[in-house]
Amino acid sequence: MKIIADTNLLVRVIVQDNPDQTRTVVDLLASAELVAITLQSFCELAWVLSRNYGVSRPMVSAAIRAFLDTENVITNLPSVEAGLALLDAGGDFADGVIAYEGLWLGGDVFASFDKKAVKLLQSQGRQAHLLTPTSLARQS
Repeated sequence: MKIIADTNLLVRVIVQDNPDQTRTVVDLLASAELVAITLQSFCELAWVLSRNYGVSRPMVSAAIRAFLDTENVITNLPSVEAGLALLDAGGDFADGVIAYEGLWLGGDVFASFDKKAVKLLQSQGRQAHLLTPTSLARQS
């Protein structure tokens, strides 16, 4: 079977807070011919682990990498790696994915009100622009 893993399956494997569900998911993932994990699921996983379970950034990164190291898992690896690069630098996984995907779609500059994301992306050599309410007023 080729499955598309919902985020709640990934969470069960990592936090193991429901032994029956964890066993079911582990068996399913191990027996699947292919496990497709979407960018959205990885973004949700990073958010849920950090916000709901208090998992540290290095542990979230390790959890995502564990899925990537699984032989039958397929994902958009360059986007996930971009998310991990920002997460490992102290930012949010989703911001790294968004910046990478935006470039892939033809964008040039990541624009955000998020000072930390802009600073981290700039430190990685990416074009990023910090918006402020006054910068928006000047453009109109």
